[in-house]
Amino acid sequence: MLEEGSPAPPFELDDADGKTWRLSELAGKKVVLFFYPADDTPGCTKEACDFRDTHGLWARAGYVVFGVSPQGAKSHAKFASKYDLNFPLLIDADLQVAKSYGALREKPEEWEGQKLHIKRSTFVIDENGEIEQALYGVNARGHVDSLRESLGV
Repeated sequence: MLEEGSPAPPFELDDADGKTWRLSELAGKKVVLFFYPADDTPGCTKEACDFRDTHGLWARAGYVVFGVSPQGAKSHAKFASKYDLNFPLLIDADLQVAKSYGALREKPEEWEGQKLHIKRSTFVIDENGEIEQALYGVNARGHVDSLRESLGV
């Protein structure tokens, strides 16, 4: 598990439009990276819509917000369109980025051919690429508000 002050693991992930996002190219920016289990499920939708509804506050405070899950471009595009999401959804198909952030859990049953699943987690990365907050196993309801409060956003 990552701790405050540790370097954020690098990532290079595509979004639904095929744009590649790299942490190294976000140097000097504050990043909120939230991992969620699946597109268009109740908790994930609530969390994503809360980030959508507060996007202007995040942007004015200098944060770039990304959602990360293993679904592909088609699923992310449909989810983003359905809920008018205004931030990139990144594709972590092989769960390697989630693994590097410690945002995985093992479930007894397989889903989409995988036993490992994303544990809802959020990471705040500062302008220097260090972990400011590492929040594991968060509850979708109220999470965005409590995160905003803790960061003064």
